[in-house]
Amino acid sequence: MPTATSPAVWPERLEGTPAVAVIDRAINRGRLSHSLLLTGDDHALLVEVAHVIADRLLNPVGTPPDRRRPVADGTHPDCFTLRPAGKMRQISADGTRELIGKVQVSATAGDHKVAIIHECDRMHVSAANIFLKTLEEPPANTTILLLTTRPYALLTTIRSRCLNFRFPVVDAGHQPDGWTAWLADYQAWLGRLTAGVADKTAAADAVMTAYGLTARFGAILDFATSEQWKEHKKTLPEDLSEAEQVAIETGIANGLRSGLFAGIEHATSTFARERLLAGDETVRRAFTDAIASLEHHVGLLRLNLNVSAAVEGFLLASLRLWTRKV
Repeated sequence: MPTATSPAVWPERLEGTPAVAVIDRAINRGRLSHSLLLTGDDHALLVEVAHVIADRLLNPVGTPPDRRRPVADGTHPDCFTLRPAGKMRQISADGTRELIGKVQVSATAGDHKVAIIHECDRMHVSAANIFLKTLEEPPANTTILLLTTRPYALLTTIRSRCLNFRFPVVDAGHQPDGWTAWLADYQAWLGRLTAGVADKTAAADAVMTAYGLTARFGAILDFATSEQWKEHKKTLPEDLSEAEQVAIETGIANGLRSGLFAGIEHATSTFARERLLAGDETVRRAFTDAIASLEHHVGLLRLNLNVSAAVEGFLLASLRLWTRKV
């Protein structure tokens, strides 16, 4: 016998936004599209949105409290999920076929079914082609929610068959422990470089600071990933396979890593802008080259370059780009 649950509510930061209003109105009128592409910069936020939509479809208005079934904990019999698996973090053709088989069956607890596909951009090409057929001829009374922070990594044919809703991050959110101090020390280091490295002692200090920042970056990322994974595990179904758990934890680490590199880019831009406004034109070339170097090293991460090696490479390049000869 299911226990009584409360209706899901939209994340506070999304209350009153146009996307939420459109979705609510479509659900209330029974005219929600059968396939929704939910995009944004924060995958965790997209998951919250998907759970609210699923809850409203599977526990419609008027459902008695004692007959409501939770969605977020993965126990609702008519809510199915598909996630990347393994260290390669891909959605396989077999996993896609299994999901399609589930949504082809009639609903168990009500009249509707929902499929949530996490990080749909991680679909293998064969899986995407298999899934495309389901988007073209969706099962009756089924809503498919595709979640991604990289919508343009999807096949154009998949994007074109979904109604797209973007949920941008409204606030900066919680910063990992030690990150604010790291950015302050990084900018101070840039300041010393642009002031000029006059002797061997200053040169050694500049190099050692670069390696120190590299080590601290790795420690901050590892700790933040561990803490967020501990909290995230509490919301996951107990029957997740080890491969799925590895994929989710890797996704958390990659999301945090992207946020930290975005912070470095912002800190670099802020530092350069302040110097330029003060009339220091010498930093203009260093700034553009440093941003290009950052993009280059972040790009190498997609080719499985170690994150510490990427940070070290960027900082050593910055050492050369920003140092003014005196």
